[in-house]
Amino acid sequence: MDSGSVRNYLIGLQSRITSVIAQMDGGNFLADQWEKPAGEVLQGQGITQILENGSVFERAGCGFSHVSGPQLPPSATHNRPELSGAPFEAMGVSLVFHPRNPYVPTVHMNVRMLSATPAHGEKVAWFGGGMDLTPYYGFEEDAVHFHQTCKDALAPFGDALYPRFKKWCDDYFYLKHRNEQRGIGGIFFDDFAELGNEQSFAMLQSVGDALLTAYLPIVQKRKDTPYGERERAHQLYRRGRYVEFNLVWDRGTHFGLQSGGRTESILLSMPPLVSWSYQRQAPSGSPEHELMQHFLVRREWL
Repeated sequence: MDSGSVRNYLIGLQSRITSVIAQMDGGNFLADQWEKPAGEVLQGQGITQILENGSVFERAGCGFSHVSGPQLPPSATHNRPELSGAPFEAMGVSLVFHPRNPYVPTVHMNVRMLSATPAHGEKVAWFGGGMDLTPYYGFEEDAVHFHQTCKDALAPFGDALYPRFKKWCDDYFYLKHRNEQRGIGGIFFDDFAELGNEQSFAMLQSVGDALLTAYLPIVQKRKDTPYGERERAHQLYRRGRYVEFNLVWDRGTHFGLQSGGRTESILLSMPPLVSWSYQRQAPSGSPEHELMQHFLVRREWL
């Protein structure tokens, strides 16, 4: 496996996903190609694709980046202290789709490869990523479908991976300061190379290829559901939790900012509109209360 193969796969993945989403929405992605020239702390290039104010998606961002730098930032080395200060290369595709209709969940997916070369040793590569779902209104069948697709993507690489990565996702996408799960989870993995480079990359591809299968049927089912001001206010309020997680806890955001990455691309995950309310409480028995009690909790969906 060489970095060129990974790069080609990631660029193709970005193109496939944005083409399908644009067709569903009826809008177009703006493709912003950018470059950080040699001589800066971080150098490389990428393609940020963004669709805003669409009929289905209020904001859909999907970015590819391929960068290198003189030393790994702290967010990438807390599990690999032997690589602290080593020059590195990172490439990946990251997406967040924020729907217009509150009955359609937000989805996040990221697949990436990092490599580093310590002063006295050979190049080391590892993989990370996953996908997770953040609903504003809970539907059991949607959660089951999403998790089943995640499980199916991992199945060829070992039965133990789905329960392990599912727990990892629940642990990671957790707002410690709120004592809340961000959503209904999915799968998440990081610092992963235990299958060897070739098979670990194959697993990464299986996860990336599963995103549309996991998400599109849910969008099709929910996007035309009637809603009013109450549902919209609830959606904007819950989006606030999304912003809090990304800015306070997300290692990907921290990695990008600490390494001198491109801020506009790093923050493409942010929703276009959001609100906060002081100690907002959903009425008992309401669909909003049901979300908190039965969906934004750790559960075995399968």
